[in-house]
Amino acid sequence: MVPEMESITIATIQEKGIDSVVDWFDRHKQSFYALGWFYLQNQQQMEELFYRSILKVHKELPRYKRDTSFELWVTSIFIDNCRELSQDEVLQASEDFKSHQDLFKALDQLEDDEKGAMILTYGAGIFQEEAAQILRVSSDKLKELMFSGVMSVRKQLDGSTYNGCNEYQNNYIDYLEKTMKRPEKIEFEMHIYNCRECQEDLAAFQDVTIMLNNAEWMNDLPVPEHFIENIKDRLTEKERASQQKIKKRKNVALIIASVFAFVIGIGFFTGAFANVYYGWTEEDEQLRTFLQTDLGQRLNLEAESDGVKIKINGVVADDYQTLVFYKIEDTNEDKQYVMFSEDGVFIENESELMKHDTYPRHYPPDLKAEMNKKEKNVFYGVIGLRPLEDNSGILKLNIERIQELALDDQEARWGFGYRSNGFKTGDWKFEVPVTKQPSIVYELNEQAKIEGIPVRLDKLIMAPTATILEYGLPMGEMEKRIDRIQFGNLEVNNVKMKPDQFSGYNYLQPEANWHKYQMYYDPFYGEKPKDIAVQFQSAYFSFDEKKSIDLDLNESFPQTFEYAGSTISIDKVEIGQPTILVISNHEVENREFERLHLNVAGEDEYEPISMGMDSEGVIVDKNGVQYDMNSPTFDYEKIEQPRHFITVDTLMLDGNKTIPKRLDIYGYSSMKYLDDVVKISLD
Repeated sequence: MVPEMESITIATIQEKGIDSVVDWFDRHKQSFYALGWFYLQNQQQMEELFYRSILKVHKELPRYKRDTSFELWVTSIFIDNCRELSQDEVLQASEDFKSHQDLFKALDQLEDDEKGAMILTYGAGIFQEEAAQILRVSSDKLKELMFSGVMSVRKQLDGSTYNGCNEYQNNYIDYLEKTMKRPEKIEFEMHIYNCRECQEDLAAFQDVTIMLNNAEWMNDLPVPEHFIENIKDRLTEKERASQQKIKKRKNVALIIASVFAFVIGIGFFTGAFANVYYGWTEEDEQLRTFLQTDLGQRLNLEAESDGVKIKINGVVADDYQTLVFYKIEDTNEDKQYVMFSEDGVFIENESELMKHDTYPRHYPPDLKAEMNKKEKNVFYGVIGLRPLEDNSGILKLNIERIQELALDDQEARWGFGYRSNGFKTGDWKFEVPVTKQPSIVYELNEQAKIEGIPVRLDKLIMAPTATILEYGLPMGEMEKRIDRIQFGNLEVNNVKMKPDQFSGYNYLQPEANWHKYQMYYDPFYGEKPKDIAVQFQSAYFSFDEKKSIDLDLNESFPQTFEYAGSTISIDKVEIGQPTILVISNHEVENREFERLHLNVAGEDEYEPISMGMDSEGVIVDKNGVQYDMNSPTFDYEKIEQPRHFITVDTLMLDGNKTIPKRLDIYGYSSMKYLDDVVKISLD
């Protein structure tokens, strides 16, 4: 349904601006309108979908890389907006194609990725490889999503179930799409000819794909007469309003400048004004640093509920996050409270103003800050929110619940610094003006190697709220691969910045056989970067090393076997509901693996067994010291580069008296300590 389309050139965009993006969508509105209708089925939402997609394409175009086609890149943005809007408040469906509402309803019941796989491949006719890239999944995972999606839709439409042979169900997709190799195709057709259940399965499967595959009734979907014109009017109005705001700000700035030119001029020419002024007037130590470097907005917003005052002191925003600095004062008791963006804090207009392809970073309360030691009823903190879509906006911040800090060390240790059940509810509302500050991007284009595996170091981003390292890891089938890197300090101009190991890890859209990630460090306030040093502390590897162990239930347990240089024990197998299988290895010194990748096969090895798993383990630090996680003195954050070794795996096989016949090990995970430093010159 998305045909071959001519690409728009960046030069054209730069010459004509957003109008060229609008023209491109206008030429291809029919195919994209049909694609979006699978998700929304409402003209008002469809207009919003095109409006958002045009803005997003225009904004993101400088970041577009030619390693993927322009059409595929636009389709990816379009689908992201489809998924986002389909989760918003549902409007009444249009009267168009009411006869197909059962199909739309069945699609809406699917998991998000299942629905995307069905619509892109069968509905839009996009090649599987490209659909996998849009959904950010592997080709094998896409086929799984397509198969489960078709089965679910068929069951919802007429209650049909699939009773054919399990070992042949995985061939349905390749057979119908005529991509099977000749020997497999002959074997499959011979089986189908003699198996009535598989014949019925395949026919039912094909029915669903035909309903979607290049559906003529969707190609005939009428695009409203003034559809694109309405969007153009909205874009024109947005631009006009933006220009008025800029003009108003300039007028205000000129007035302020004329009044304070002499005083402020002296301060800035000597380089001391901001440092001295905010050093005297700003109590919030965290916010003060941003204000002294002219990277934040100072605010004075206050609300009170049930004797507790919350004050918004300031905000710092960029393309990666929005930081809101607050002060909470209990006017009745000596209690200190904190707030969390994921619990009790809501942005009323978040869907309108903020990006949805990122997640807020967690900022734990700074209990050691001097500002939080002065008064027992006052606490200063910061919460991280998503970044804005546009350069500025007003957040409608609603706070409904805050949490009390612990009073003594023991309670703080058990509750991670917070009182158990120490919540206070209230109604604190703010309108917070936010303006994003610009970031500076430095292209690195360097490559390092970790135990023979290449690691791309792509970009260094100097944002007001963080320093960000963008890097890549190879994707594809490999016997040994890196799942994650643990970074040490990042050194810029001989200044060391700590990494955020807990919430500073961000996964980006993959490109050209590379997984892409971002690592967040402390912000850098110095001069223009000249030299950087990237430190690798450790890496988490996955190893593909297959081994199958036949389970002989007539022999006594425990039974042992050798794997990856260790002796592993199958302690017991208890047949029941569920069936329990326990394996263990308590010797962790010099052990090659930390966790095994396991599966259990039953009497019919092609029939998958639903399985739950419970694990026990120990924590071991870099020096080989073991720690008891159940000890009251256990503090994970104080352990130097901990490794978590699984010592006992308890597998719970669903069903009534499921008989396990074989234990399959696909591979294992292991962390390796590193001491590698990559130095890069930016000159």
